[in-house]
Amino acid sequence: MDFSQDYSLTALFVFENTINREFIRSLHVYQLKDGKDREVEREFLFSVDGPYVEMATKSLLRLGRFRGMELFEGQVIGLWRCIFAFHAHHSSHLSHIPSLLSISRNPKLKSVPTLANDLQFIFKLISRTADEEPLQFLSAEKYRRIKDDRYQSKKSLPVLDQDLNCLPHSVATSELSKSQQNEPCAPVVISKKKKRAATEDIARIALEDLVKYFDLPIVEASRNLKVGLTVLKRKCREFGIPRWPHRKIKSLDSLIRNLQEEAERQKQENEDAAMAVAKRQRMLESEKETIERKPFMEIQSETKRFRQDVFKRRHRARALKNQGL
Repeated sequence: MDFSQDYSLTALFVFENTINREFIRSLHVYQLKDGKDREVEREFLFSVDGPYVEMATKSLLRLGRFRGMELFEGQVIGLWRCIFAFHAHHSSHLSHIPSLLSISRNPKLKSVPTLANDLQFIFKLISRTADEEPLQFLSAEKYRRIKDDRYQSKKSLPVLDQDLNCLPHSVATSELSKSQQNEPCAPVVISKKKKRAATEDIARIALEDLVKYFDLPIVEASRNLKVGLTVLKRKCREFGIPRWPHRKIKSLDSLIRNLQEEAERQKQENEDAAMAVAKRQRMLESEKETIERKPFMEIQSETKRFRQDVFKRRHRARALKNQGL
């Protein structure tokens, strides 16, 4: 259904069929130019092997006696379970878009533009919120009041009665000689404020550029990419990366190194045990490569159990060592 350009999206709720998960139903709430709200219900077939298709539908969700403000994620209405709930006036409670509804992680969504366009609008709104920009549904007076509160909180911080161009008093009295104390303090060179990265340079950052620095903490990665931490996090959200994968990769690297050492020891004692350790090592290396390609994936449950066993063995070994056994 087309409203041309005389509407704005105020709410979106997406439901998944509890029996056949390929059926997706959405409820869109638009505000028309005259101030009235109009609800549009759509149904889609999210085929695994083929493109997504929008289907002809009748109103099912709106038959229940509920209001859009009362809908929430996890709510079940008949055979439909809510997997995504967005309302413009309550977007502060919005965590993230599920991977099924993320265009960067699920490009097939482009085949159903009636849903994809509204999701893209919500994603941009979330990005602006994360960067602490004023939202379009906040009044100018309310946003000015929030800024004033932040300024007052910063202004009320205590000020130390000390010359910040000199070393602290405790250091000056204990370590410096009397002659050094009488000398005037050297002027402090104030570094220039770093310039922001250019918009075109940020737009050119691809997923392949991020993969190179997955083995580094996110602060060092942002420094190497020459962008701010907030910009890097926003790029991660665009590529569907909810959390920087440095810790997962570091954990797998530690397990792989332990297995390499264990395999060297077992070669001289038990050949079968050495082969089993080598097999486990190859599985972890394969899992690490998969996470580097798909950073949104979590460590497998079997790997987590193996890691927990390693931690327990280390703890027992330290306990025995402390007891002198």
